[in-house]
Amino acid sequence: METNKPTFTPSKAGYTPSKPGQNQGGFGGRGGGGGNQRYGGGRPQRSNQPRPLEPSEFYEKVVQVNRVSKKTKGGDKRSLSVLVVVGDRKGKVGVGLGKAADVQSAVRKATTYAKKHMIVVPLKDGRTILHEIHIKLGAARLMLKPAPKGTGVIAGGPVRVVVEAAGVHDVVSKILGTNNKASNVYAALHALKELTTSKYAVADKKQEDEKKEIIEKKEAAKAEKEAAKADKKEAAKATEATEEPNVTKENAKDETK
Repeated sequence: METNKPTFTPSKAGYTPSKPGQNQGGFGGRGGGGGNQRYGGGRPQRSNQPRPLEPSEFYEKVVQVNRVSKKTKGGDKRSLSVLVVVGDRKGKVGVGLGKAADVQSAVRKATTYAKKHMIVVPLKDGRTILHEIHIKLGAARLMLKPAPKGTGVIAGGPVRVVVEAAGVHDVVSKILGTNNKASNVYAALHALKELTTSKYAVADKKQEDEKKEIIEKKEAAKAEKEAAKADKKEAAKATEATEEPNVTKENAKDETK
């Protein structure tokens, strides 16, 4: 029995005979990938892995993911709602809510919104809040209290995310109302926002402005003194330059005598 007979395909004109497995893709693959390969040659398969993201200066945390649906004429329209907290851990924090068909798009929308609506939180010594504050927002009730150095962040999950994103290192908090994550996140953000408008924050800002004014006045006085010294040096040089020709003329007269 003969094997490896040349094969012919009459449907294609000009086709040269070849041996089985040569210049043919296995299992219908396009291109000459070789008969020993399972899926022949052709284009390389694309990877399903997402592209690596660029490092961001902001701290981003997904707090909650909810499945939501909307009744439409064509049926139920299902989507995802994502709550994201964004902060630079240096006194800025924001919260965003994004809705899309997939998680990645919803997170991107929420992050963009949070970055556009960030608030500045005044920090005492760069580590804790200025004073104790009680907040009631809807069904959420919170208590935030400054703590001594080394205490750490003593807070529940939603409040901890907001406080850490804002850059607070020492604080004590207590959730006194609902356990809903979204409500507590917005209540914590509202509490930090109230710190900026409190009388303590206004007093601290006034002190900082006064210090800046004193520093600016000192720098201006110093610059004036330096300018006066430079003018004196220039005047002295000018007088020396005018005195030198007179001295040379007197010396010449003495020599002629």
